[in-house]
Amino acid sequence: MTKPVLFIVFLIISFGIAAEISQDISHIESKVIEWRRDFHQHPELSNREFRTAKIIAQHLKSLGMEVKTGVAHTGVTGFLKGDLPGPVIALRADMDALPVTEQVDVPFASKQTTTYRGETVGVMHACGHDTHVAMLMGTAEVLSKNKATLKGSVLFIFQPAEEGAPEGEEGGAKMMLAEGIFKQYKPEVVFGAHITSSAPSGVLGYHSGPAMAAVDTFNLTVHGKQTHGSRPWGGVDPIVASAQIINAVQTIVSRKVDVTKAAAVVSFGAIKGGIRSNIIPDKVEMVGTIRNFDMGIRDMIHENLRQIVENTARASGATAELVIHTGYPVTVNDPELTAQMLPSLRKVFGDDRVIDMGMITGAEDFSYYAQEVPGFFFFIGVTPHEINAKTAPTNHSPLFYVEESNLINGVKAFVQLVNDYE
Repeated sequence: MTKPVLFIVFLIISFGIAAEISQDISHIESKVIEWRRDFHQHPELSNREFRTAKIIAQHLKSLGMEVKTGVAHTGVTGFLKGDLPGPVIALRADMDALPVTEQVDVPFASKQTTTYRGETVGVMHACGHDTHVAMLMGTAEVLSKNKATLKGSVLFIFQPAEEGAPEGEEGGAKMMLAEGIFKQYKPEVVFGAHITSSAPSGVLGYHSGPAMAAVDTFNLTVHGKQTHGSRPWGGVDPIVASAQIINAVQTIVSRKVDVTKAAAVVSFGAIKGGIRSNIIPDKVEMVGTIRNFDMGIRDMIHENLRQIVENTARASGATAELVIHTGYPVTVNDPELTAQMLPSLRKVFGDDRVIDMGMITGAEDFSYYAQEVPGFFFFIGVTPHEINAKTAPTNHSPLFYVEESNLINGVKAFVQLVNDYE
């Protein structure tokens, strides 16, 4: 055999799909990296992804798809009809960046700034959504070129505001669903991927069942009575009451949650009260987060948090106001779908490089899609092998770094999943 023929045979055996598609994937890699660098250099915050959405829409239209824009403010969908009968499969990528000032020394580093909560901040794709968009755009091009052999149809979802809509606005997956994208196109399953610095480049991570935590945030204000620091008996000290509340709240997970069922976390992220050493203030404000993997346990945590806050404050002579903001539900990977599609991912990454990462306490609004139809969400490692993934800067860090050579595996994975799903 000649070398080109040998190469094609190797692709068929190792990748498991038609050689023509494999060649299309190899040709798209440079474009995927180019797109990623462009989006990285021009990041946009949640519900403000105007430039990103415009580029995506133009690309999908050039591929001959049915394209909708302005979904959930800036979201874009593309619908590709294959020439052969089969199911509708949804593939999702998120588009938004974060209010983070980039510190990575790359030629395409973000120099963007914006106003966020009244402050001038940098804007950075510190979570890798730029790569998600680029990988799904590459997938769309590959599958469009091979629609003659495509069994069924593919719904491409480019979603804004995964990191949360701005205060006072709605957005993200929940809003896209509310505007009817699943009702219109009726996908049978949905797949999504996220890059992570917690795994080396070339590794794919997953977990069957509850995979990512539900997330809630809370705002807590403890009201006391202001007095001079030398005369604490003249007032009610909200700082002491807050300290007692913080300590008591730790017993929710350690003494109330059945840890044999699911893990949970309750953390305080900020506390603010007072301004001077000898003045006891009249109030203390706190914010925190709740993470868990069971919706029943979630309700129990909420109930116990309210009881502890109210009763502990009352015991100190203070009062408390607690507001819990319900966030994303648990992201559940359908066990049957996960088992069915793992062999497809192993074709791409190799048997020994597809690993069970266990449950992750991060949260994802992909969970809303997976509540509607069976879903499978997985992670693609992007940390260079010379760097220890356990100590590498995490997602959301200003030092978050992506080894771009693994992005093509994201395209391969999506194509393989679409090709194999029946």
